[in-house]
Amino acid sequence: MLELQNFSCGYGEMVAVSGLSFTVETGDILALLGPNGAGKTSTILAIMGHVQIKAGTLSVDGRDVTRLPALQRTELGLAVVPEGRRLFSDLTVVENLVVGGYSRPRADEKRNLARVFDLFPRLAERRGQLAASLSGGEQQMLAIGRALMSAPRLLLVDELSLGLMPKMVDLCLDALRRLNQDERLTIVLVEQNTERALNVAQQVCVLASGRSVFAGPAEAARRDVDLLHSYTGAAS
Repeated sequence: MLELQNFSCGYGEMVAVSGLSFTVETGDILALLGPNGAGKTSTILAIMGHVQIKAGTLSVDGRDVTRLPALQRTELGLAVVPEGRRLFSDLTVVENLVVGGYSRPRADEKRNLARVFDLFPRLAERRGQLAASLSGGEQQMLAIGRALMSAPRLLLVDELSLGLMPKMVDLCLDALRRLNQDERLTIVLVEQNTERALNVAQQVCVLASGRSVFAGPAEAARRDVDLLHSYTGAAS
């Protein structure tokens, strides 16, 4: 379970997110929605320990990790698929995946690789190719796979569909849905496509100007046409 209480974060003197509270139960997907500049990526980075938490608390499975360094959060089971993927372009598919498993025992590597290749057969077919030679969708699959190599309990996915063809977005979202349903992996998903996000999420938090304007069940968000139109640009 992930819990934020009166959570604020930012850069230097600037506060990017203020007074944010939400809970993601174990085995749920929470969609973090809102317009550009709302604070979604800052929230993801602060959860991972890469942006300063200025106030409030961050808890994982009941443990306060607010002041825990980023590396220790990874060791606790947090992993991120960053915006823009940030792969090692001059490394092969397999080499990128192996890097993602640095926090796990070497004995787990073979099993974790098999798990990723089962989820994304395209990566198995291209295991020896350089990451730079992959399509955008395949690179996103690799970014997800790299995060999974650490065997996380909580996966944070930032802007999954950015720059991708709809077919590739669907393949990646289907993989996340499978992980959530089959393995009860808890996921926080930042996604610009509101309709797709609401189709996979059980919970939703909508941010605007660094503050939460809605936190609750995805079904309630779907019914709130004014909320979706005002803060995500969706028509319904």
